[in-house]
Parts: sequence; structure tokens; C-alpha cells
Amino acid sequence: MLKIYKPLFAPVLSLVVSCAFAQDKAAISAYSEVTVYTTADKTNQRISPSGKLSFAPKEQPPETELTIFVDPDHSFQTFTGIGGALTDASAETYAKLPKAVQQEFLKAYYDKVDGIGYSFSRTNINSCDFSSDSYTYVADNDTELKTFNLAHDKKYKIPFIKAVMQAAGGDLPMFVSPWTPPAWMKDNNNMLKGGKLKPEYAKSWANYYVKFIKG
Repeated sequence: MLKIYKPLFAPVLSLVVSCAFAQDKAAISAYSEVTVYTTADKTNQRISPSGKLSFAPKEQPPETELTIFVDPDHSFQTFTGIGGALTDASAETYAKLPKAVQQEFLKAYYDKVDGIGYSFSRTNINSCDFSSDSYTYVADNDTELKTFNLAHDKKYKIPFIKAVMQAAGGDLPMFVSPWTPPAWMKDNNNMLKGGKLKPEYAKSWANYYVKFIKG
């Protein structure tokens, strides 16, 4: 099942945390130990298990020590998951890998038991800064979107997304976002150099989203 979200999604690669808990033993025991995964340059470590950390109450640390304070008595924004961007560049690179390496990659990132279990994803509508060329899904000046076609994405990106979804267990919430409307919808007639959507194309652009999601 694919869930589509519209807002921008910032990819996150790694998280390193040093915690000082308030002295609430019940809250601490719920997450008493975590596994640390490390990816480091000039080493063989690539999402490699590198030990465990135990959470425990701690005295006031010195100001020179990097510390995150967690108050278990107050809850704010919920952390619902972590993931990465499924762009044209990543899809094309994935397609060039040997089948065995593809499976190794999918398992490492999306398997909830033997991998790090990515639970979110993001992809682009139209081309983005990680595309090898500029493209849209409609012919110029087609305000009714009769020529809308995802053929460009069917070669690399859609098969990649399907493989990722399967590796994630079939349920993967996805954020989708455009970097720009088609050039002919903008006041500068250019996809790459700023500009704004012309008001007369607001409806066409809204329907563009709908067609992408349904496609």
C-alpha cells in the first residue's frame, strides 16, 4: 500500500545522539538500549552495527559536552519514521547494479529485521536537481493535460519504487513534491531559473498533482 504525501521531505542519513534523561526510571526502561549503526569514510563500515548504547540517568554534564536533554514528562512532535529520496539519479544507479547488489541494498535500507528499516520515502514530480535531464509529463500548452504520461518514470523510477515498497513490506508512506511546474506554466518560461506559476494555470497545475498520484 502506497500512501502519498505532498510536503517536501528532507532526507536523513544518520543520527548520533548523546542523551541525558530526567530521572524517570519507567521512561528509561522502555528504551534502555539501542544499537548503533555507523557509516564512515575510509573504512569498511557501511551501515555496520558498531555496538550498543544504554540509556540511563546522568548528572548535569559540563558545558563542553554535547548533550541532548530529554524530559519524559513532556511530549511534543512525534517521530514517526525515517527514510530517503527515491530520485531519478538513485533509480538509474540502482538499475545499473548487479541483481545481487540490488537485493543487498534493499535489505540493508528497508528490511525491518536485518536492515535499518526505512519507513518513509520521497520522490519528485517532474525533473529535479537529481535528474539527468529536464522533463515534464505533458506537451507544451496542454492545459487540459490530455497528453499527460508517466512514460519517463516507467523506465527507472517506478520499478525502483516498487522494489523499495516490496522490500519495506508493501506499506511505505511517500512524500511527493515538484521542484517546478512545466516551463510554459511559468512567467519566465524556464524550469531552472526561478519564476512563478502563472495564475491562469493554477487549475491545470492542481490537476497535474492529481494525475501524478493516480498514475
